[in-house]
Amino acid sequence: MSIAVPKTALITGTSRAVGLGFATARLLSEQDYHVILTARDLSRAESLAARLPNATAVRLDLADLATMTAAADYVAESFGRLDVLVNNASDTVDFATLSALDADPAAVQSALDIDVLGPWQLTQLLLPLLKAAPAARIVNVSSVSALQISTGLDLGASLRAPAHSFAKHALNTLTGVLASALRDTPILVNAVDPGETATHPERGDEDTARPALESARGVVWAATLPPDGPTGGLFLDSQPVLSLLPGTEKPLVRQ
Repeated sequence: MSIAVPKTALITGTSRAVGLGFATARLLSEQDYHVILTARDLSRAESLAARLPNATAVRLDLADLATMTAAADYVAESFGRLDVLVNNASDTVDFATLSALDADPAAVQSALDIDVLGPWQLTQLLLPLLKAAPAARIVNVSSVSALQISTGLDLGASLRAPAHSFAKHALNTLTGVLASALRDTPILVNAVDPGETATHPERGDEDTARPALESARGVVWAATLPPDGPTGGLFLDSQPVLSLLPGTEKPLVRQ
């Protein structure tokens, strides 16, 4: 008699109780996923995993290949497949910088490492496990800030948070490229803008932001799409914002 393997979801950047990553893990856990919480500080991820009924914690640093490889090995040995990958971890946002001319190159490099190159490499490492699942989902947590570059959206400054905005723009591009590359598989790849979310109360500037649990519902929507769901799009609260697929004008809906 075979033992059923639970659906599994790995979420990066789950080290804060008020964060989007933990809120996403909580909602997926309520849908009977075994959630794998990851963070650079293992003890913080472990303390949060202990608060959920079906969860484990693994150390993962998106700037450290060894930890990414170890995390992939853990998933392979423990579950043999991965149903959901949520690339949620992000670098510190350079909110105070209002122009590309004033961008700190070190901040840009760090943002690209954590928001783009890390998720890219992690996806490559986990791809055999994602393909082993019946219909895996990849969700990249993006930001409306990226639209300053891709659509010329005017947010009241020439380029607010240039390192963060450029990195999320690159992540959106990566999302479209991966969705296109995986179009002949059951894997759906999308980006989600969580909206203005209250995840850093210590900053004192989030009075109008919504709770992380509310924003996480859009991430979970993308993580649990049906087989005919969209791929290669940027979404906010399950609504399409922008196509990310090369050469298309709207998110692709599979027939």
